[in-house]
Amino acid sequence: MLSHKIQSAVLLLLTIITTSSCSVVKEYQKAKLNDAEMNLSAREIQKTEMNFQNYREGASGANGGKNGGGCGCN
Repeated sequence: MLSHKIQSAVLLLLTIITTSSCSVVKEYQKAKLNDAEMNLSAREIQKTEMNFQNYREGASGANGGKNGGGCGCN
């Protein structure tokens, strides 16, 4: 019974070690690692959320989005 627990623990430990997502990034690869994240403009998901909120709430923000009623009437 004890050896089964030890085997299970070792198997779990090996699974965790082999499936970890850590990796070494070389110096020349770091230049473009976060280029998309460093843009000052809104990300695609933020643009979609702002568009959805403008139509749903009938609000218009500083982004120049369309405004209208929450019922879909423009």
